[in-house]
Amino acid sequence: MKVQIYGKNITVTPAIAEKIEKKLNHLEKYFIIDENVVANVVVRVYPNKQKIEVTIPTKFAVLRAEVVHDDLYAAIDIVIDKLEDQIRRQKTRLTRKHKEKLAYAFLETSDLDEEYEEEEVVKTKSIVPDTMELDEAIMRMEMLNHNFFIYRDDETKEVAVVYKRNDGGYGLIETE
Repeated sequence: MKVQIYGKNITVTPAIAEKIEKKLNHLEKYFIIDENVVANVVVRVYPNKQKIEVTIPTKFAVLRAEVVHDDLYAAIDIVIDKLEDQIRRQKTRLTRKHKEKLAYAFLETSDLDEEYEEEEVVKTKSIVPDTMELDEAIMRMEMLNHNFFIYRDDETKEVAVVYKRNDGGYGLIETE
């Protein structure tokens, strides 16, 4: 796997690059990653925090994680833990669905599987989205103290999802 590291408001030192590459190469013991795959890593520095974003587009799935932390080296460790968790969940999901061809992409790691319990759908809920403006959807989401809210946009008449972003703003997902 090739690693491309980009720095925003920071100069990526050889020590930072070496730590990131070493940690990302550690993932190859869980997942067959082609040597042509390019892992894109963006390191950003804010006034009080550091952020690391890792995206690994493989032919089976896109692995992506981001972490904001006070310490950059701690953020690197946490983002690798998130990626390992994604790999474990994908492996469990594929194995459970008996898709043997895709499950072969994962290497056997019994110690990793024993550490986690199997995932299962606990609750299924269906809704009929109300027609409203974006501002009203945000207000209802805040009143319900939810992280997201599904509604039907009053202009487009399409289903949309408004959600809280980690940086404090709001995001909007629109359907076609």
